[in-house]
Amino acid sequence: MPTTDPRVDDYIQKAAPFAQPILIRIRKVVHEACPDVQETMKWSFPHFDYKGIFCGMASFKQHATFGFWKGSLLAEKLPKVDEKAMGQFGRITSLADLPAERALARIIKAAAKLNDAGVKVVRAPKAKKPALRPPADLMAALKKKPKALAAFKAFSPSQQRDYVEWVTEARQEATRASRLATAVSWIAEGKPRNWKYMK
Repeated sequence: MPTTDPRVDDYIQKAAPFAQPILIRIRKVVHEACPDVQETMKWSFPHFDYKGIFCGMASFKQHATFGFWKGSLLAEKLPKVDEKAMGQFGRITSLADLPAERALARIIKAAAKLNDAGVKVVRAPKAKKPALRPPADLMAALKKKPKALAAFKAFSPSQQRDYVEWVTEARQEATRASRLATAVSWIAEGKPRNWKYMK
């Protein structure tokens, strides 16, 4: 008996009518091909775990998607699709866009073998953001108020970047001057750029 999650039932019932048979078929074949799979919800979408994160499906207004966490290691087994979408099967708009059940089951079993073997996907490291260089006018204004300068230096790099981007994105000089004055005032009070929206 498959281990199901009532949240997945709800998700399928709330999906667009075209997507419901697609999601039902994917769910059925995943359970048949990998009986020990566990259903769950991750990132608001139905997922299947098997010895770790395994695969997931989703429904949108005009298409559904299905993909494997280790899809890059299954490339030779996956169908070639023209339209890109989340997952490896492209934009699925009908059951005809899915491989036949037996072919889909073979792919699912191959993915399960990767998890059985403990194979890890090597993810590319995130690109480092360039060093933050506050504009000269912001630094000059902060230096005039030592309390503001000290607070700015104590901010995290992301908090500093928020202020720098806010000031430098101003298109007109008057807007930039106004933002600069506001920024120095808020920074002197130790307030991050988006302090109004913080609880």
